[in-house]
Amino acid sequence: VQLQASGGGLVQAGGSLRLSCAASGRTLSSHAVAWFRQGSGKERDFVAAIRRSGHTYIADFGKGRFTISRDNAKNTVYLQMNSLNSDDTAVYYCAAGERTILSTIRTARAYDYWGQGTLVTVSS
Repeated sequence: VQLQASGGGLVQAGGSLRLSCAASGRTLSSHAVAWFRQGSGKERDFVAAIRRSGHTYIADFGKGRFTISRDNAKNTVYLQMNSLNSDDTAVYYCAAGERTILSTIRTARAYDYWGQGTLVTVSS
């Protein structure tokens, strides 16, 4: 699976962005797909995931603000981010896993394929 992340950019605090993770080579609906982010000098953190079943998981910092969804017809997963703040500034990566299980869905090592990342910058 080749993943292409897009949609990042510069946004003011309180604004919104929608990130896209487009796949080629394989069908994303047969994979668990997640978003991770990495701020400058920080660890790579789990943001959100969607399982093959459609169940979604959001990190605590994103609850009420972030939504993950998939469009199987477009072979794309989206991350809608609202009420952004400066802490959300990071490079956002999408990842897909073939055998990702619930107990590891929030861990990077559970995913087999990674996109190149898209930079989100939130100005205060």
